[in-house]
Amino acid sequence: MAALKEKRNCGQRCEDFGRFVWNSDEGKLMGRTPEKWVYISLYYVAFYVVMTALFCLAIWTLMYTLDPYSPDYQDRLKSPGVMVWPNTYGEEIVEISYNTSDKSSWMKMTNILNEFLEPYNDTKQLECNKHNCTRGKYFIQDTFSAPNHTKWVCPFLQSMLGACSGHEDPTFGYNCTMPCVIIKMNRIINFLPSNNTEHPAYVNCTVLEGQNNVDKIEYFPEGGSMDLSYFPYYGRLAQPTYINPLVAVRFSLVNGKKAKIQCRVVSKLISYENFHDPYEGKVIFQLQAVK
Repeated sequence: MAALKEKRNCGQRCEDFGRFVWNSDEGKLMGRTPEKWVYISLYYVAFYVVMTALFCLAIWTLMYTLDPYSPDYQDRLKSPGVMVWPNTYGEEIVEISYNTSDKSSWMKMTNILNEFLEPYNDTKQLECNKHNCTRGKYFIQDTFSAPNHTKWVCPFLQSMLGACSGHEDPTFGYNCTMPCVIIKMNRIINFLPSNNTEHPAYVNCTVLEGQNNVDKIEYFPEGGSMDLSYFPYYGRLAQPTYINPLVAVRFSLVNGKKAKIQCRVVSKLISYENFHDPYEGKVIFQLQAVK
């Protein structure tokens, strides 16, 4: 029978570990001579230097080929989404519900609209976007002729929203049963709503449920159109002061009744029947005014 290995005590184990760290008899540090440690260290230094250089070269090559003004691939976003304000979301869709007898209720809606329309202030727009655009034509810009190597932006004034601008009625109609909502189409770089310059994109709202609860629908600007001069959008770097054109819609509601409404941006190149994206080309919301 093989002899049992002698059990070593704690002191002997510490002595063995110390000899492993530095063996004075053989001149080894942790099992290797200092010369070998130098070779190993130089090898790994060279290895990580080369790997870092290759990584930096790959990133530089990628960044060199990218256009800072427009994305290389836009195949997943062919048609813009549409949003509505006040953007008071419910469980599934936007639910704009307020009480005309409760000031805090309808003031919540007016505050949301005032905050949203702040960048559209007439004075601010005329200060930062001074270019005189030609209405009814696409504003195609092949060069960066604006200051600071940018492109010109057409101003969109809050006053263009007429009765829903907040100038005539600071409550936007939320103190009664004639509320205004703001429709905005999201941006897509170099997107043109249609190939026909005679017919700009426009907003059309239809009542899906509760048709008898909506007495009248009005659009501002007139016809609910988005003028062609605001297209195409060239990106944040090229047009840092760009703001989306808006359409305001005012509804005359039958008091206390609820209506489900769909507002669609109508144009040949804007689809709205994408089952997987309910906000593509349209927005659906509920509107109710109670006392």
